Amino acid sequence: MTYVSTEFVAASRLAAFPYMPVAASAVLIRDERASDGAARETLLDAAIGAGRLGKTSEFLRTGRLPAAGLSLSAVDRGALVGTVRLWHVMAGADCPALLLGPLAVAASHRSQGLGARLIGEALFRAVALGHKAVILVGDAKYYQRFGFLSGLTAGLDLPGPVDRERFLGLELHPGALRRARGLVSATGAFAPEIQLAA
Repeated sequence: MTYVSTEFVAASRLAAFPYMPVAASAVLIRDERASDGAARETLLDAAIGAGRLGKTSEFLRTGRLPAAGLSLSAVDRGALVGTVRLWHVMAGADCPALLLGPLAVAASHRSQGLGARLIGEALFRAVALGHKAVILVGDAKYYQRFGFLSGLTAGLDLPGPVDRERFLGLELHPGALRRARGLVSATGAFAPEIQLAA
């Protein structure tokens, strides 16, 4: 059984992985701010495309707030160049987990280890906050370096189509996903409705 240890995540936070160039450390990773909203949407459209809103994972995020303390922005000289969020979900009937995504990095800052830094910081915080498991839909080759495996989601289904090879899980605590069976559902707090002026 694969799970991520506190030491592993701490190492990622300190940019100890060989694929993280020192240059990437010039970018500040901080908590997301309300003022990041417009720039974040622009970045997501550029990095993922307008079709992102039709993805199955988006169904679990729509109308919900991200998990507290787990929305991160990467900023370089005042410009938003990276973003990642994690969301509360229930992985089956009785397995609380986090859904990671979307992760996006500006084209100008790709291949510099910034995506890995964002994930490392997010996982470090998730461990510190006591979360036990993380799931996502993404490139298996990329996320395997963090310990994400498709086998950990074998008993789970998403509320929409998904490529099973891209449906991955990570145990922050040993055995957290061992008994996860059934449909993944959103459990995060509802986002407040925006009242538009008449």
